[in-house]
Amino acid sequence: MSDARRSVLVFRELPPDQLARLTAVHDVTAANPRHAQERAAFEAALPRVEGMIGSSVPITDTLLDAAPRLRVISSISAGVDNYPIASLRQRGIVLCHTPGVLTETTADTVFALLMCTSRRVVELAGLVREGRWDRNIGEDLYGWDVHGKTLGILGFGRIGQAVARRGALGFGMPVVYAGRRAVDVPELAGRARHVSQQELLETSDFVVATLPLNEGTRGLMGLREFAAMKAGAIFINGGRGATVQEPALLHALDHGQLRAAGLDVFSTEPLPLASPLRTHPKVTALPHIGSATHETRHAMAAMATTNLLEALAGRPPLAVYKTD
Repeated sequence: MSDARRSVLVFRELPPDQLARLTAVHDVTAANPRHAQERAAFEAALPRVEGMIGSSVPITDTLLDAAPRLRVISSISAGVDNYPIASLRQRGIVLCHTPGVLTETTADTVFALLMCTSRRVVELAGLVREGRWDRNIGEDLYGWDVHGKTLGILGFGRIGQAVARRGALGFGMPVVYAGRRAVDVPELAGRARHVSQQELLETSDFVVATLPLNEGTRGLMGLREFAAMKAGAIFINGGRGATVQEPALLHALDHGQLRAAGLDVFSTEPLPLASPLRTHPKVTALPHIGSATHETRHAMAAMATTNLLEALAGRPPLAVYKTD
């Protein structure tokens, strides 16, 4: 590839300054297929497109068949579960993503969920908002301490480590984590231990999942895993919804094994109105806002734009997705 103008398809809205970076050097079609009025333009662009940028749209083999000139996809995300990795590799299509830039913001969200569930923040704020705070609260509305409790983390990548720093350094929480191998994090030396998943589940007061979605993690948390958790523990998921078997989570909540759950991600998103998780009294549910701040979403878009521009120019992108 070179600095020649290429055909680029933007399949999710970009900030104006990042869209301008693309249109200055390439021929750009902006069409989000999730919007019915833009689907025809999206499909019409596929036969000529060489680069794509966006997120939240499943990229299928059928779509790839319709885009024979495609060479680069730049995802505005860290996770890549919307992309057929093996098919992209076979077709020689480079997949870029945005790891790192969203780490701290997502860890903030995960720890906020942990705090909210343990101290019953959403529930008690509703008490005030709805005019039902008419006396000093009694034990039936008390929450539970966070500081000093054991924090277990499933998935000790960038986000898991950032959550661990918040817990260990900010709240004096002993940290245990499960993963394929021990990880050397200097600032957590002596504060975080690598343990088996079974030990983590049995000993943690909070089990926080920050797992990516792959064949090894899909449905990882099921009936057996929730039953192994310490009675009265709290489960937090800030990774991917499909790593959890939601009926098993509901069973653990309804039968007293878990005290509460804080969820930012779900197997189906947006969460269906019929889902029991939506209104469950022990669940604090968020609409997948892990990285959703003005600063971080702009930084993700900027990194994804740079990835695409560099790849189309034949230069190394900032972050090419690698399976290991």
